[in-house]
Amino acid sequence: MRVDVFTCLPQLLEPVLAGSLLGKARESGVLDVRVHDLREYTTDRHRSVDDTPFGGGPGMVLAPEPIFAAVESVDPPRPLFLLAPGGRRFHQAMASDLAAGSGFSLLCGRYEGVDERVREHLADDELSIGDYVLAGGEAAAFVVVEAVTRLVPGVMGNEESAEDESFRHGLLEYPQYTRPAEFRGWTVPDILRSGDHGRVERWRRALSLARTAERRPDLVAARGGLSDEERALLQEFGLE
Repeated sequence: MRVDVFTCLPQLLEPVLAGSLLGKARESGVLDVRVHDLREYTTDRHRSVDDTPFGGGPGMVLAPEPIFAAVESVDPPRPLFLLAPGGRRFHQAMASDLAAGSGFSLLCGRYEGVDERVREHLADDELSIGDYVLAGGEAAAFVVVEAVTRLVPGVMGNEESAEDESFRHGLLEYPQYTRPAEFRGWTVPDILRSGDHGRVERWRRALSLARTAERRPDLVAARGGLSDEERALLQEFGLE
């Protein structure tokens, strides 16, 4: 998979994209992640990527010239997403869809935003990682790249990990435990040490349902509520 990121602050992205699973996947050739510095596509001696807004107002706006020049020179994989607060909310299903493709690109907004002509005539879509404002799109770019590329085959050491985690089926993940079996008087649930793998899976499913209903009822509502089978499962483990 190839992912291209356009930014005026590549120094914010390169270190985090070089670490952990992402870095290993890039080194092995499973991922081709390229960070492009918009300042390399400017024409003035100050390498300016922004200018004052027409009509007045505070702050600066990313100018169209270096952005168009960068994208047209690189010819990155599409779709090209502008990362901005007004974009579609990024979620796990979208990450899965992008992971199934051959690549995509991200444009990091900054300052007061980007010239509207970039939004209208260059970007294919807009993405937002939440209803809050960041200084720029670099943090959002890392979130999107991390969420998508970890689902690409060969990136994670255990491919099953991605199949059994939060949001995969519209639910939060069940509680996890590891050694020691007792820590400061808190013990691991007996069922996890029972050796009954079928019952463990049912317990985990029930805890996932209960945790989601308690903490994120909106996710349960989006699934159409709990089915009769799911309610019976919760009752089986005293979680009704």
